[in-house]
Amino acid sequence: MAKHVFLTGPPGIGKTTLIQKATEALKSSGVPIDGFYTEEVREGGRRIGFDVVTLSGRRGTLSRLGSDSSTARREYRVGQYIVDLVSFEHLVLPVLRNVDLGSDTGKNVYVIDEIGKMELFSRSFIQAVRQTLTGSGTTILGTIPIPKGKPLGLVEEIRSRRDVMVFNETDVCVLFAELH
Repeated sequence: MAKHVFLTGPPGIGKTTLIQKATEALKSSGVPIDGFYTEEVREGGRRIGFDVVTLSGRRGTLSRLGSDSSTARREYRVGQYIVDLVSFEHLVLPVLRNVDLGSDTGKNVYVIDEIGKMELFSRSFIQAVRQTLTGSGTTILGTIPIPKGKPLGLVEEIRSRRDVMVFNETDVCVLFAELH
């Protein structure tokens, strides 16, 4: 039986919006919930990066457009974006580490939007997600990318778990339409 639910689909289909609506519904129903989602950052109508926003309202940088010039420090890049791993880990890891794996007083649902290339540069994040997936008292509501190119280890692990249900882009569109 599925314990965790993940949405998958191409960028811009409404996965994050659906996650936000589900989060609001769960909160208003009194379900203990925590986690984070990613949000586009735009400047002058142009996307310049992504932020991470916790359900408690804290915000931090996930990535920003980078220049093509090389720098002396190690950069984590996905396409034209440079990932701010320090900012990401500083914001997200405490949320995931607060999962009380064995207690009824812990949060019941954890939102993880998303588990993608940028987030997977963090080994600590990968470890925290794995621990949350196996936590007896927690359910994850999350998003993962569509398989494209080189498989992402943790994403494929999630897809193959028996306790995970993955809804594809068609399912996401139907679910999103029903919520409107």
